[in-house]
Order: sequence, then C-alpha cells, then structure tokens
Amino acid sequence: MKPHHHKNFDVLIIGAGVSGCAVARELSRYRLRVCVLEKEEDVGCGASKANSAVVHAGFDAKSGSLMARLNVEGNAMMDELARKLDIPFTRNGSLVLCLDEHDLPELQTLYERGIANGVPGLQLLTEQEVREMEPNVSQHTVAALHAPSGGIICPFELTIAMAENAHANGVEFRLNEEVTSLAMKDGLWHVRTAAENYVAKYVVNAAGVYADVFHNMVCGKELRITPRKGEYMLFDRSAGDFVTRTIFRLPGKLGKGVLVAPTVHGNLLVGPTASDIDDKEGTNTTAEGRDAIRQKAAEMVQNLPWNQAITSFSGLRAHEAGHEFVIGEVKDAPGFIDCAGIESPGLTSSPAVGKMVAAIIFAKENPAENPDFIPTRKKEHTPRGRIVCRCEMVTEGEIVDAIHRPLGAKTLDGVKRRTRAGMGRCQSGFCCVRVMEIIAKERGVAMAEVTKCGGESRILAGET
Repeated sequence: MKPHHHKNFDVLIIGAGVSGCAVARELSRYRLRVCVLEKEEDVGCGASKANSAVVHAGFDAKSGSLMARLNVEGNAMMDELARKLDIPFTRNGSLVLCLDEHDLPELQTLYERGIANGVPGLQLLTEQEVREMEPNVSQHTVAALHAPSGGIICPFELTIAMAENAHANGVEFRLNEEVTSLAMKDGLWHVRTAAENYVAKYVVNAAGVYADVFHNMVCGKELRITPRKGEYMLFDRSAGDFVTRTIFRLPGKLGKGVLVAPTVHGNLLVGPTASDIDDKEGTNTTAEGRDAIRQKAAEMVQNLPWNQAITSFSGLRAHEAGHEFVIGEVKDAPGFIDCAGIESPGLTSSPAVGKMVAAIIFAKENPAENPDFIPTRKKEHTPRGRIVCRCEMVTEGEIVDAIHRPLGAKTLDGVKRRTRAGMGRCQSGFCCVRVMEIIAKERGVAMAEVTKCGGESRILAGET
C-alpha cells in the first residue's frame, strides 16, 4: 500500500467515458486544474465503447426534457467537433419504419414530437418513397419518418479524441485509479483511490452505471441507476452498403428497439436488445440475445446476410428510472455535480453535456480563460512498415504511434480502438500475437504482461 499523498485540483471528474471526457475538454478552455479519475486502463471502457454509434436526430426524447434539448444541441455541434478532432462523422440520415397501418398515428406523433424538439428537415414518407431510398426495407413497410440530420460516428474515436484534446490542454488523466470513497471536509471534497487521496473544490460524477454509488455516498435523496444491457451483432464490410441510412422501427417501452445501421468504417451494425440486469459488469453476450436481434432485425430489413456477421458484443446503458439525464449540482452536496443517467441519446448529447456541466462550474468559479487552449487534435497514424492486421490493413507504424500517443494504448483493446487492428473479419486471429510483440517491445514489458484490456485479462498463460 502506497502512502496517501494529497493531490489538489479545482475539479475532479470521476469516469473517462464520453461524458467525462467531454466535460474535461470543455473545462480545459479555462484556467482550472482538472483531473479525470478512471478505474479502467483506458478511456471509454464502459457504455462509450459498446453502443449503436448513432448520432440521433432528436425526435425520440420527450419534448421539454433535458434529453431532448441536449440531443438536438449535441447533434448540431457534431460536424464542427468531428472536423476539429479529426474523426469520421457522416450525416447519413435515419428512417423510422411504420410496419402496420394501425401504427400510423404513432408515426405522426413521433413527427410532431420531433418538430416540437426542433429537429430540422423531418419528413413523413410514403411506402414508395421509402423503398426508393432503401430497397432492402421490409415489404410490410407502410410509411416512415425521415430525419436527414441523423448521423453515424465512431464512439471510441470521439471519446479518445476528446480525451487527447483535453490532455493537450492541461487536463490530467489518472487511469487504473478506482475511486473508493469521497466526503466533504472543510468545504473541500476528499476523494480517495487505492493510490492517492485527492482534494478538490468540485467533483463531477460521470461514472456511468456506477454514478448512483457515488451520488448516494453524498446525498440523502437516493439515485438508482439500472444497467440496461444491449447486445449487438457486427457484420463484415462486405455487408456495409446493405442499407445507407440508420433504420429504426417505431419505438417500444424499452426504448428505440433494434436498429440496422451502417458504420463510419463501412461495416453494418444490428442491435441492441434491451434487458435490465443487476450486474454492473454484466457484458456477456447470449444466444437469446442473438436470436432476438435476428428476429427483430428481420422484421425491418429483409434478406440480411447473417453469414457475414463477424462478432457480437454487448454494452450496458446507465438507465435512470425517470428516463432522463440527471445533470446538476446536488442540493445537499455543494460542489458535487451529477452527470448521471446518460443513456441513449448520450453519445449524441455528449458535447452539449460537456458544455452544460462546464457552465455550472463557470457560473460558480468564474475562472479566467485558458489563453493557450487548442480546440483541435490531429489523428496522426502514419502507415509505415509491414502490414500487421490484414483485414483492416494496419501497419506496424500505426500501432507504434497508437502506443506512444498521449494517453496511448497499453493493451490489445487499446490498440484496436485506436487503429482498428483486430476489428476485421478474422477478429484478431491473424494479428493478435504480432500486436502483442509490438506492445511488449514499445512498452518494455514481457509478452506475458500484455493484456487484452488491463487487470488480469492476460492472453498468455503458464510459465514465463
């Protein structure tokens, strides 16, 4: 056990997911000492890495809700943000299918809600118009809602880019540091991890499915976050143009339901399911989940090439019972700011969430602007040397760059999320060992020490 050192900051952010990193980037515009604490070995290891990768238009959320406002605001910020952070983003538009004449009033309601929420360019389409846009939709389609502002993005590239940009602007990131307790003493927050005792004026609780744990440590009014599991299937690039827009059907009581969407890297994504579970780490995939995805997707899009599915995965969204983002300073805990219940459309809303949380702190602190703030970040992975991952054509040089970047990759998954090595058809069957060799060499560790995703997730077993 290392001795506890006091570490003083203006703001501590718990959680380096897309919300925490968005808050960190916004706060780096000011002269504030900011530190992000994350229990995993990398940023974006929770819901931010396992989601639908969709930038939602904003017709789904209840009018007047924080979700609706931040969704539309975040959506509108995405083009400029993607350009500044050098990440892929495409406004491919989305379609909500109505598969039964009886449901037409619901489609109309969704259209009207979208208009009320300020979603631009919405149109109701006839069956003929839908089929001309997307020939593979179900023959049961009777009409659809078209939202041209809908888009697709790479969620881990967005999270990593915001983190790298915040870091370049002076924010500290402490990875592998799990917060174990926090308490207010003498007007300051004392936040403890196994390694350190941190002190800060403000704490931002962006801990995803664990946000309720920290909220309930400091507040009498209990918050409850339920992990809502969503399973997905990902198809090979050969199926990437099966649909060009993001295809939904009219939403049900557990949310938007299964979607079929292209990805910015040319794959096809189908999912998610929705089941509420108790285990905050329960990201296993199931045969039932796969069957449910197949059945629901087949009702929307015909002849999906299931033989081209290359992997399945699951994520947990942080569902709060009121189905609303919980953002704001906690009444009986001054300086403690919740950024909780950030489920869909959380990815889309993240830039607006960052602004909102930063504005709360700005109003109380009135900090000076950071004169050296740089709003841009370049993704410089230079292809050089031998090709290591044949499916995605990733070179040695790109992997070395990913390891040596600020907040660089330490694990196989870290390399995968930064370079796509291991994301292709063979799912790292070919390149796994070579990537491990490069990580071991560049980080100066033994091959046996290289993990899939930190902790005990070692690849090599036995004597070393």
